[in-house]
Order: sequence, then structure tokens, then C-alpha cells
Amino acid sequence: MKRIIMDTNVLFSGLYSSSGASHQLLRRIDAGEITPVISTTLLFEYEDVLKRKQKELGISDNEVNVILDNICALSEFQKIYFLWRPYLKDPKDDHVLEVAVASKTQIIVTHNMKDFKGVDKFGITALRPGKILEAIQ
Repeated sequence: MKRIIMDTNVLFSGLYSSSGASHQLLRRIDAGEITPVISTTLLFEYEDVLKRKQKELGISDNEVNVILDNICALSEFQKIYFLWRPYLKDPKDDHVLEVAVASKTQIIVTHNMKDFKGVDKFGITALRPGKILEAIQ
């Protein structure tokens, strides 16, 4: 089973459209084929984005809560300590990298590849959702 760190943009994309690789990734997570690794900070970011964009997604507060509960149930939890920030170009993404480093998860799935430039120094690869799906087939 593959372990991944899922960037918030992948979660949003997977909920926004059922025709793309992000949605297929969410389905694989639900089927237990892929395990996301999360931290409290990453979960709060998921919640913030989903609640701000719930009208765009066409979901209620209750549905956001159910989605987040499911993510928690299907994920591994990793404590992070913010020991070496900032590292990435966008400091808002440093906590995503820190979850990967702390949990020894080698893959960050994101649509924003440029935001994760240099993560290879930590033995981590940033991949788009379609690429991770290809890799596990």
C-alpha cells in the first residue's frame, strides 16, 4: 500500500470534479489502496479550504465535516514540530513537507509542482495525481 501526503489542491480538485485523476485518487484512498498521512495542521488547512469553497463545491457544513471525518479515519496521523522552517518558496507549504519528512513518506501529491521544488533533498518526490495513479497500477 502506498503512503502519500495529499496537498489541499488535490483534495479540492477531487471533490470539485469526478472526471479527473484527483477524484480517482480519492476513490483509491477510500478503497484502502492508498493511505494519506496527515497532521493536525494539514487537517485544519483541508477544513479551511473546504469551508471557504463549499459553495463552489456544492456541499454543506455537515458534508464538509463528514469528508474530514472520513479523511481522518482513512489516514495515518503524524505529529510535526515545525523544526526547520522556512524551506519552500511558499512558507504555507512547509508544513506539508514537514509531514512527509517526519513520517518518512516519500510522495507528496500536488498540482503545484513548482511549490515543492527541492523536496528531493529530503528523499521526497512531488507528483501530480495522474502520475501517482500510473505508478500504482
